[in-house]
Amino acid sequence: MASSRSLVLAVLFSFLSCYATVPSLATSDGFLQCLSAAIPKELQYTQSSPSFTSVLISSIRNPRLFTPTTVRPLVIVTPTNASHVQAAVLCGRQNDVRIRVRSGGHDYEGLSFRSVRPEVFAVVDLVNLRSVNVDKKTATAWVDSGATLGELYYAISKASNQLAFPAGLCPTVGVGGHFSGGGFGMLLRKYGVAIDNVLDATLVDAKGRLLDKQAMGADVFWAIRGGGGESFGIVLSWKVKLVPVPPTVTMFSVPKSVNEGAVDILTKWQEVTPALPDDLFIRVVIQKQVADFQSMYLGTCDMLLPLMGSRFPELGLNRTHCKEMTWIQSVPYIYLGSTATVEDILNRTTSLDTFNKAKSDYVRQAIPKDVWVQIFAWLAKPNAGLMITDPYGGKISSIPESATAFPHRGGVLFNIQYMNFWSAATDGSAQTKWLKDFYAFMGPYVSKNPRQAYVNYRDLDLGENVVVGNVTSYQAGKVWGEKYYKGNFRRLAMAKGEVDPSDYFRNEQSIPPLAASK
Repeated sequence: MASSRSLVLAVLFSFLSCYATVPSLATSDGFLQCLSAAIPKELQYTQSSPSFTSVLISSIRNPRLFTPTTVRPLVIVTPTNASHVQAAVLCGRQNDVRIRVRSGGHDYEGLSFRSVRPEVFAVVDLVNLRSVNVDKKTATAWVDSGATLGELYYAISKASNQLAFPAGLCPTVGVGGHFSGGGFGMLLRKYGVAIDNVLDATLVDAKGRLLDKQAMGADVFWAIRGGGGESFGIVLSWKVKLVPVPPTVTMFSVPKSVNEGAVDILTKWQEVTPALPDDLFIRVVIQKQVADFQSMYLGTCDMLLPLMGSRFPELGLNRTHCKEMTWIQSVPYIYLGSTATVEDILNRTTSLDTFNKAKSDYVRQAIPKDVWVQIFAWLAKPNAGLMITDPYGGKISSIPESATAFPHRGGVLFNIQYMNFWSAATDGSAQTKWLKDFYAFMGPYVSKNPRQAYVNYRDLDLGENVVVGNVTSYQAGKVWGEKYYKGNFRRLAMAKGEVDPSDYFRNEQSIPPLAASK
């Protein structure tokens, strides 16, 4: 079987190298036949398969994105090695079937498994490509894109309790999509974002080639680190630099209500936290009339208390707030709660009970105290959601905007994620209206020209691609693209033009190709 699949791949490579620019008239049946010749049947789930729906929803995180009218893929392919991914791309190119790629399923608009518009497409689900290989001696690891952050963190902890990786809080998030958009968490002030610590990667491009950092070239390697998932090919694995952490970290969660001075404390927080030592990270979750200050400190409570007493006494931190633990214990503690165990971060499943919608912002000038008062008034309204603020400063702010495709660097005080939630008992219209109205209210107090957004908090309200002559329009893409990428958007489009000029890897917010000027 292996040799026959290799022969099919070789034939496909030959075909595309000669005829890649010729439009194919092949049908969906031709695509499925092509897949069957190169990939074992048990790794393919067509719409007629009894397991199709269960596989499709296995990592859908938001029921808003899975309704009776959702455009479903023609087939889901669950590869177990790189040749299967290469074959899927080559078969897709030959038969005019585009591919979407899913690692953890957390795309906020579901673009890894659905199409907003009617389209024939396939999903390559990387759930079977999830190995993590840690080299303690060199403090590096190779991690497959289908692994979750929880699986990555767990593997690191098994190698050493004094090594970590700076990425997100949610353990069910897939590595592939998270890294592709930048990827930040509670170590961002100490070690930057995930892609600041990526050393190499393997990519299957639109020609079906398997490329490492050297083979893909500097521009494409730059682009896949922060330029969003799927635009440049399918990243199968990442080599990352692990970072040192002390044997003990200190966590705290200090809720403050409006009546307890939350407005004054938040007004002070936004000015103090970007200038704190980079071992200390204090984010705030603000909901209803309470601001919950959640922190990780790379050190002991004895070290933290005098620091907070001198730099941020307004919060009133005392020893009873401190929770000392290892770094790996902090992962379930901050996201799953104080009763969760380290093993709980290996659970890939989530509930499909709660619908949600999110938006994001970046703040570059301190929000006035009277505006914080108004913010709490918004959060007290019926059908209100919440906002999460993550402070900048330290490593994330020290890196130039153009060093990686992720541009949100110096000058940012903090970023904001707005979210709202609802159940199946309502259509969500009141909750989404609140979210959009609150976002409009915040406009004068956040970044401008462009109003920045974080691609991993994907938001189709910012704009969608327009396809002209079977290629995504660069001018239309700029509408949303410069909000995610600022001045890096043009370079991303140039990299896209280099590695995928025919725009095979395409979705509603993929990078459009731009040809180099001659």
